[in-house]
Amino acid sequence: MIIQEGIVLRERLVGEHDKFIDVLTKNSGIIEITAKGAGKIGGKSRSSAQLFAYSKFCMNKKGNRYYLNSAEPIHIFYGLRDSLQKIALASYFSEVLTYCIDEDCGSEDVMRLVLNTFHYLESGKREPEMLKAIFELRLMAEIGFMPDIVGCRMCGVYEPETLYFSEKSSCFYCEDCFSDAVDKGYTKIKLPVLSALRHIVLADFNRLFNFRISDSAMLTLSAITENYLIEHLERRFQTLNYYKDIRKIYE
Repeated sequence: MIIQEGIVLRERLVGEHDKFIDVLTKNSGIIEITAKGAGKIGGKSRSSAQLFAYSKFCMNKKGNRYYLNSAEPIHIFYGLRDSLQKIALASYFSEVLTYCIDEDCGSEDVMRLVLNTFHYLESGKREPEMLKAIFELRLMAEIGFMPDIVGCRMCGVYEPETLYFSEKSSCFYCEDCFSDAVDKGYTKIKLPVLSALRHIVLADFNRLFNFRISDSAMLTLSAITENYLIEHLERRFQTLNYYKDIRKIYE
């Protein structure tokens, strides 16, 4: 018997009562579990195996497949269903995770990032665009795509008032060192945005969600982290487009 905690990121019905669920686990990355009877009203594992449920799963493994024996809910993020904006953003996070996290990939810090992000999204204690930026950049750092944001790539200056950040090159240049000939893909930003980028990448989880910048700077930050993720994963996500369409309704 295998016992693991995990959060359900995707579900697919099989027949009338069974389904496959993709679960982000603490120890084994994302695994697909066959959950018999989990789609049945009144089924014993129905609540624990639903989308965005954080549960303790007891499984059997036969060959390369996992089969659910029983499950116990730890926390079910019902609040993510409060609005289309919340569920759209959570769906985007889930699609990104199922694309870039493999089975047998150590994922304890990723799990903590997801649970904390879902907590703040569910509670409404942080703005969606802030959570989106934190999730995108911190996830990339956790899986090996940490940007070089200690200092200017050429002179090493730490706090330039104006700088140019490149999602492609994962670095920045101060205004004195920057040349258009270096890279056409650089974004001109101010120091508060750089400070936010540093915070997201370097802060421990106890402080990760505790920073403030202006609304305009937040929009710039969100655009940079989004482009950074797309650039390094080399993929665009349909759920991101859906989230953006829904966000317009709330503006």
